[in-house]
Amino acid sequence: MLPFLASYLTKIWGPFRLFESYLVLIGLGMLAAAVSTWWLLPRLFRKLPRDQGKPFVQAGEEAKGKPTGAGVVFAAVSLGVLVFVLPPSFQMWELAACLFLCMLSGFGDDCAYPHWTEMRKGTLDLVVAFMASLALCQCQAVTVWWPLFKGSATDGSFLIPVWVYVPLATALLWWSINATNCTDGVDGLAGSLTLLSLFYLGGFLYGIVGHIEVSKYLLLPHRPEGARWGILIFVAAGGLAGYVWHNAKPSAVLMGDAGSRFLGLLVGMAVLAAGNPFLILVVAPVVLVNGGTGLVKLLLLRFFGKLGVDVRPPARNIVNATAQRTATEAEEARQSRFVRFLHRYRFPLHDHCRKRLDWSDPQVLVRFVLLQALLTPILFGLLVKLR
Repeated sequence: MLPFLASYLTKIWGPFRLFESYLVLIGLGMLAAAVSTWWLLPRLFRKLPRDQGKPFVQAGEEAKGKPTGAGVVFAAVSLGVLVFVLPPSFQMWELAACLFLCMLSGFGDDCAYPHWTEMRKGTLDLVVAFMASLALCQCQAVTVWWPLFKGSATDGSFLIPVWVYVPLATALLWWSINATNCTDGVDGLAGSLTLLSLFYLGGFLYGIVGHIEVSKYLLLPHRPEGARWGILIFVAAGGLAGYVWHNAKPSAVLMGDAGSRFLGLLVGMAVLAAGNPFLILVVAPVVLVNGGTGLVKLLLLRFFGKLGVDVRPPARNIVNATAQRTATEAEEARQSRFVRFLHRYRFPLHDHCRKRLDWSDPQVLVRFVLLQALLTPILFGLLVKLR
């Protein structure tokens, strides 16, 4: 709205022309989303559903009874702010609609008692991911660039047919949604890690592939819509920052599936918009290792279980040492070495760090954030410059 009105408002007062600047729109949008979310959330605590607790998660009882589903607030605020600061773009609003649907499906699970089944949630995620992949490619071939080597074109790009792009993009988006959801288990962790990812992605889309001279220098395909993506991403980052303020330990509110699924889809879409699917390994390495490895373990155990392999978890919390030793020997006899290896590590990885390494929640948060903050610039250099 503001970019559209800028030409009319400038006739009244010259400085209104700043509303045509993408950088100004990013700043205004991010600040408006952050302040609005920060102010609204405490006033909506009573209207949000309550966390039901997760008995299989360490310290899961601490979250029981807290308001959850705050993702519906910061996602709605972010999308509302976009109405004012995002220049007209039919494709961007198609993608915003997919984000809204993903948030709604997560919020439905937050409100449900008992929670939805894994199959239902996974199917809904798959449908939304498929819709988003269609909106990203507009049913046309897509230009992508690969890490480490250049293609035949001057900018090192390749053309991927739509029938190849859509299934692969759908899989990446589904994985990003669920890896982010699995990371949401420590106060401030998923929000802080995703906030880092959004800042890196927003800067990359706005200032590198969205800038014709910089992208030409780095031999990257120019993305004319990169500035619009910068607005979308930074506004969402502002809304997320307003939420993290209240989610710092001890948290007053939880984002729930409404927030984690919204953020996971946004990160995945931004990666695909940048033109390189491997970019998700760069901007969200800790999220993928923390949450994504848990998905791998689950899928492997389900697969081996279907083959008739004994995949039951080991017996724990047996006080008697002799009984514990006997149970361990029995498990070694009935289980394969690979299954025992899988059960040796708890996932998501933040649970392993808390349970087996005795890390406190603040230690998990700070160390995971430091790892991602340090890894991403290094991986960016490898991804872009080594080409």
